[in-house]
Amino acid sequence: MSTTAPRRETRQRGSDESAGWFAAWRRLLDRPLTSYQLVLGVSALLLALGLVMVLSASSVLSYKAYGSSYFIFGKQAIWVLIALPCAYVVSRLPVNGVRLFAYPLLFFAIVLIGLTYVPGLGVEVNGNRNWLSFGGPLQVQPSEIAKLALVIWVADLYARKEKLLGDWKHLLIPMLPVTLLVTLMVVGQRDLGTALVMFAVILGMLWVANAPMRLFGGAFLALGGLVAFLAAADEGRVRRLSGFMDPFSDYSDGGWQAAHGLMGLASGQFWGVGLGASRQKWGTLPEAHTDFIFAVIGEELGLAGTLVVLALFVVLAYAGLRIAQRSRDPFVRFAAAGITVWLLSQTVINIGMVLGFLPVIGIPLPLISYGGSALLPTVIALGLLVSFARTEPGAQAALKAQKDRRVRMRRMGRERAVRRGK
Repeated sequence: MSTTAPRRETRQRGSDESAGWFAAWRRLLDRPLTSYQLVLGVSALLLALGLVMVLSASSVLSYKAYGSSYFIFGKQAIWVLIALPCAYVVSRLPVNGVRLFAYPLLFFAIVLIGLTYVPGLGVEVNGNRNWLSFGGPLQVQPSEIAKLALVIWVADLYARKEKLLGDWKHLLIPMLPVTLLVTLMVVGQRDLGTALVMFAVILGMLWVANAPMRLFGGAFLALGGLVAFLAAADEGRVRRLSGFMDPFSDYSDGGWQAAHGLMGLASGQFWGVGLGASRQKWGTLPEAHTDFIFAVIGEELGLAGTLVVLALFVVLAYAGLRIAQRSRDPFVRFAAAGITVWLLSQTVINIGMVLGFLPVIGIPLPLISYGGSALLPTVIALGLLVSFARTEPGAQAALKAQKDRRVRMRRMGRERAVRRGK
């Protein structure tokens, strides 16, 4: 008896099952609340993972410096408790209410960055004069606020000029002079990492505005020239840029941090050495709880843990771009895309730095690295994404239906309780 027919039936059944799974997956993604739920869920997971890893990566340093393994973790937890209510308030604002902050927030960020140049106010940390002191332990990094300010301001500007963006004058002026001013002010602080993220945000906003491709070619040439100039002007940067591909060639000096980051990743193998069991955090890996926290994740949770982190950021980027694509509001499109480019570019730079693909330029991993100045604007930006997700077609109706269903369930529960009481 021929076996051709059974094989054909098996292939057909497998094809039908695959088509069924694909159709179910498409229906799930096409739901009006998919973006809303993805942003909320992934943000919560990344924040929780960040708190756990800050506690693990900082415990040794915290005990040595402050006498408690929980001191640095406690400060990070306080910032999370401050950021979450702020994000909730922002998530409830209407889009027009968010746009009212575009110019005031940009002006505020520029003033704060300018104050870092004032003697006695500006504080130098690791060679970068990018911190502003308000006395005592309270210090903020204004350039982190400037990232959010640039995104909101450019989105508001382009939303108002949407029909004129085909003209290069309206596309570039006043957007390019203002954003370059802020970026150059950050470069003057010697904070090359944050400046690169801002540059990526600028290019991302231009891409969303359908800028001509030749503009991006010129921008990358200008960026390459600027990086080369800044690197040549600083001996430490020259060592980092020349040795990042082989940090072990300068192991005892410029390659120390990158080399120990790679050691941590290598020793973690696939499943890791166990949460809290990192050896690199015992003093050999500088900035283990900030810029190089991804190396501790790789050491303690292994390749599996790092892949989970990467997957979460990919899903967050998908949700942000989905909001930008599906929304009918031009401001939401530009702002959602800008926030996504900001978080994704910063993630790529940080992870590329830890993996040895990029030089060590000192930039935190969003939502995971220690630091309130970076965490607060990032969580607020995610609150904005939650707000923007409500503008997707059908989202408001779906949220109202969920609320009505919860009200009915509570009412039915009270009625059953009353009947049981009788």
